[in-house]
Amino acid sequence: MKTSASRLLLNFYLFVFFAFMLAPLAIMGGGALNDSRFPSVYPWKGFTDRWFIDLWNDQRMWDSSFNTLMVALAVVILAVPIGTAGAIVINSLQGRARSFLYGMMVAPILTPGAVIGISTLLFWNELNVPAGLHLSVLGQVAYISAYVMLLVFARLQSFDRDLEEAALDLGASHWQVIRRIVAPHLYPAIGASALVAFFQSLENYNVTLFTRGNSVTLTVYVGSKLRTGFTPTINAMALILIVITIFGAVVYEILRRREARYNDYLDMMAQRAEREALAQKLGTVRG
Repeated sequence: MKTSASRLLLNFYLFVFFAFMLAPLAIMGGGALNDSRFPSVYPWKGFTDRWFIDLWNDQRMWDSSFNTLMVALAVVILAVPIGTAGAIVINSLQGRARSFLYGMMVAPILTPGAVIGISTLLFWNELNVPAGLHLSVLGQVAYISAYVMLLVFARLQSFDRDLEEAALDLGASHWQVIRRIVAPHLYPAIGASALVAFFQSLENYNVTLFTRGNSVTLTVYVGSKLRTGFTPTINAMALILIVITIFGAVVYEILRRREARYNDYLDMMAQRAEREALAQKLGTVRG
């Protein structure tokens, strides 16, 4: 009876949790299909595709989306190597040096985005570098690389240092050890951190707002529409992004399960080969 009540409570909690997470997305997506000037699902006035047509004709929306995409790609290109290198360096240190460097790398995550944006603008202004999307990239990299560092550092905790020492003993250089032993172990974390960096950049607002100059990104454009009054074209864009995200998640899960099955198959074949070799060895000894 106690187990049944616990399971019922757990199911209720899961229902409330997923409803809390998904209900805003459902309302946002539904507003893109409602034939109403106000972006809402109530009152429902019938299905329409007019907001997708308006979105297609909104050139400023697409320009800002293109700027956002370019900034996000640049952030990934810079943040992933910086964060990965930081994780490797921190993992190789011990004592106070490790704690100090770890705290310095994590600190930008705890800093408000507005502070990072203003600091970036003031610092580069002293060097006579004008505001623009390039400063948005640098400002975002300042804290997004910390997320990359945390993900890669967590992956490094499961790395067997004996493999690295064995490779060095066999004559491999440090670069060869990183490229052939450490990097393959870090590929899953690097891929995940690249996705995190990409989406963190896409949704960034505070840093971009202070550093963008005269350029406009998607979040800034949507923020300006909130002040002047926006139409459900924003909902249409959100629905497209939701569908893309769900599609990407499904593809990732399919590839992950396929890789897991392949790894299980390799393990099974290795165990079978080991049993056959052992059986052959025992047969030779008996003979």
